[in-house]
Amino acid sequence: MSTSKHQSSSNPLSDDLSFSRPLTDHGTVGAVANEGSDISYDLSSGSESSESILLNVGDKPSQIDITSPNGMELICPRSRDNIIDIEESSTVTDEDHEFDDHSHESDNFEHHEEEEPDLEKIASWIRDGTIKRILVLSGAGVSCSAGIPDFRTPGSGLYDNLEKYNLPYPEAVFDLDFYQNNPMPFIDLAKELWPGMKHNPTLSHSFVALLDKKGYLIRNYTQNIDGLELLAGVRDEKLVECHGHFRTSSCIDCGVPFDGDEAKDTILTQGQAPVCPKCGGLVKPDIVFFGESLPVRFKQLLHKDLGQCDLMIVMGTSLKVAPVSLIPQMLKSRTPRVLFNRELVGDFAPPGTDGNHRDVFYEGDCDDNVRKFCTLLGWEDELLALNEETKLQNHSCLA
Repeated sequence: MSTSKHQSSSNPLSDDLSFSRPLTDHGTVGAVANEGSDISYDLSSGSESSESILLNVGDKPSQIDITSPNGMELICPRSRDNIIDIEESSTVTDEDHEFDDHSHESDNFEHHEEEEPDLEKIASWIRDGTIKRILVLSGAGVSCSAGIPDFRTPGSGLYDNLEKYNLPYPEAVFDLDFYQNNPMPFIDLAKELWPGMKHNPTLSHSFVALLDKKGYLIRNYTQNIDGLELLAGVRDEKLVECHGHFRTSSCIDCGVPFDGDEAKDTILTQGQAPVCPKCGGLVKPDIVFFGESLPVRFKQLLHKDLGQCDLMIVMGTSLKVAPVSLIPQMLKSRTPRVLFNRELVGDFAPPGTDGNHRDVFYEGDCDDNVRKFCTLLGWEDELLALNEETKLQNHSCLA
């Protein structure tokens, strides 16, 4: 594959998520909407302002402000100096393309466009085979019942819990420059969130694993860094951890990989940030900080996954951090979408909206809604059994 290497730019939106760009590439997600969706976004052709994204709707690109009015945040696709060729860094395997034989556009719902869907109807479409391929987008809300606070809830969110460090702003805990000068807020957060220590998968995680087990799951795009999807039994190839994970680590200065087990021991046992043996810089787990690139898998899989999708389920997210928050808008306009959340977010249509032929919003706790959905599907016993199987037997283990 012919590539042109990343070069620094004054525009933080000009860098490609893969660190290198094919000469024929038309956007950060390869112009996502080529066949699979109505809307694509292009982070490589934005304005000079870092506060806008170029949305391509058909042939009519338009600028939208992603910091207001909805307070959306952007994780900019800006890499460090260590440049990785996409061919060398690819993590896509044959198992990732399980549905490739069915990669045509989904057209199952043309005859349903006059109907306003509800959860019962969605369940019936799954039972009768109308819906076969499901895409899940999940956020911090799916982990709340595991004892992990979300980020933004006033008084109890993780950002508020870090007030003792007098952060200049809450999101500084995920800021590279701040980490360089004071890594302790993130180290404390990492000790709280590290997978396999004390938090069990929730019913919501088990639901995603059940979709995988039954062959419905195209992919789970998770914004979480707690690793509970894998602990619940979701196969690695069915997971895109959009904001990274704790399993691997690297130096924030030179980018050289650092042994994951050693990083884990240094952070959890010693309560310190690991130090790179090559350059002396600080090491951190490969969690995506503001200003860093999203994992290569995000770009490599999203376009095809959207094209195969019969149903999107969005759970426990504020949809405020781009570009992941834009995924529901990239879906074909007739493809059903279900939102399990405490509040209506994104561009989901409120219940009772005239002309709504695809959106279902169930307000409240994710686990409660998932259990109700599984009851409608006849899966409740399987859900509860799977969740019980994946509970940690020893909360002090370092697995």
